Amino acid sequence: MGGLGLPITIAVVAFVFILLAAAVRILREYERAVIFRLGRLIPVKGPGLILLIPVVDRMERISTRIETIDVQRQEVMTKDNVPVTVDAVVYYRVMAPADAVVKVQNFHKATYLLAQTTLRSVLGQSELDELLSERDKVNHRLQQIIDEQTEPWGIKVSMVEVRDVVLPDTMKRAMARQAEIERERRAKVINAEGEFQAAQRLKEAGEIISTQPIALQLRFLQTLAEVASEHNSTTIFPVPIDLFAPYIKSLAKQSGPQPETGAAGGQSE
Repeated sequence: MGGLGLPITIAVVAFVFILLAAAVRILREYERAVIFRLGRLIPVKGPGLILLIPVVDRMERISTRIETIDVQRQEVMTKDNVPVTVDAVVYYRVMAPADAVVKVQNFHKATYLLAQTTLRSVLGQSELDELLSERDKVNHRLQQIIDEQTEPWGIKVSMVEVRDVVLPDTMKRAMARQAEIERERRAKVINAEGEFQAAQRLKEAGEIISTQPIALQLRFLQTLAEVASEHNSTTIFPVPIDLFAPYIKSLAKQSGPQPETGAAGGQSE
């Protein structure tokens, strides 16, 4: 009997060690243990050291960190009948580990499929301009719908981001042409506004010159100064306009109306 005592002791110690290894679990700060004891759910435990009853208890380890779901590219027809290809990212977190295990078979896969179908549905009800220019509004709508559907599973969807929108080449060319036409329209409006302002300034300048003739002379001299600029071989001598005033008046007198004569030399008495 003494020879069998040592092997039995070793076997008992090994069995106890195996039981302890099966019973002891250490959970990290972000992990929770959902335990079923003989098939019945007991309160969630963790983090830290927990003890299980071997064979009786079955544990599922759930992470409470924020997880991401990469929704693959989906081809969607928008409300205004434009085919686009989009993909998205969903950020969620398990808030109730027991519900995530008991109320849905695979919460990660279920959330992914729900996000995929919701993405198709929401983008199908949005127009292309809204999808391109109001991306935040579309993301918020997606987040609300998915979060409402996953709330019974103990999952909180914190954010949904439509990551990329791929347009057909024909639509890209049409949008580029539209932008080009819009730029041309703005250029024409700006040019017309400039012409209108220039006409107003010229009108005001004409009114000033009509009341002050010396302003026209000053403008004439300024123009000559601009023409006779540096590196110009042309020499210009300004001549005052008043110098020709007497000659202009004499020529006007000489070209005055001539006396009228009778037709066919007239009659003599």
